[in-house]
Amino acid sequence: MSRGSMFDMSAAPPNRFPPRSCPKNLFVNSNHSRREIIGSEGSDTIIKRKPRILCLHGFRTSGDIFRTQMKKWPESVLEKLDLFFPDAPFLCNGKSGVEGIFDLPYFEWFQFNKEYKDYENFDVCVEYIEECMIKHAPIDGLLEFSQGAILSAALPGLQAKGIVLTRVPKIGFLAIISGAKLKNKALAEKAYSLPIRCPSLHFLGDKDFLKPYGIELLKSAENPLVIHHLKGHTIPRLDDEGLETMLKFIDRIQKIVSNNEDVVTHNHK
Repeated sequence: MSRGSMFDMSAAPPNRFPPRSCPKNLFVNSNHSRREIIGSEGSDTIIKRKPRILCLHGFRTSGDIFRTQMKKWPESVLEKLDLFFPDAPFLCNGKSGVEGIFDLPYFEWFQFNKEYKDYENFDVCVEYIEECMIKHAPIDGLLEFSQGAILSAALPGLQAKGIVLTRVPKIGFLAIISGAKLKNKALAEKAYSLPIRCPSLHFLGDKDFLKPYGIELLKSAENPLVIHHLKGHTIPRLDDEGLETMLKFIDRIQKIVSNNEDVVTHNHK
């Protein structure tokens, strides 16, 4: 049985949305050292690294667009993270909200009907994300916006049940910008029957049309951190309070990564 049949959803006609392979060379902070070697001669060496994060962009945008949007955040935040920005697997199948602002091409993670309840290619999308996580391993967690956030917030629950992402380690954390729950009943029953137990950071905008749904998503998260902002459906700049919360979250996820650091043991004679 394929994963698609687990979701009990019809697939799109062949080649209507041709899936793409996970692209290479998506490391965005290449000007920063990925790893810091700690230790002295004659002792074990700990290879310390930054959290490696897969960043999932919004509906009908792209990895490059998300990378540009993230430049609103200060270098004091970005320099602490290794960020990867893949394009979604399907070419845009309609009008994009960023036309005239950002250049083509645009991509989407999966397709849905007007009620946002019937999905196409969700299983293909998740398999693509798994491929990206394998290719750029180790991926410690996810940072997402809009459609990417709605998708990602469902993955820890589905992964915990052994339905998706079976070839990669458990998702270590989520940073959710303008998120919500999936409305597809079959998926929602599987995704949210268990709480989101990994550390999660949620961005809620006062003028964001998804704010009520983001608040509902918070109810499924254990001990979440929240950053409130005054803007709408966007990646917000970090004010002083938001920056403090962001750095607190980074400290938390860095401890998760540190628990999995590579240790090189030297043979002493």
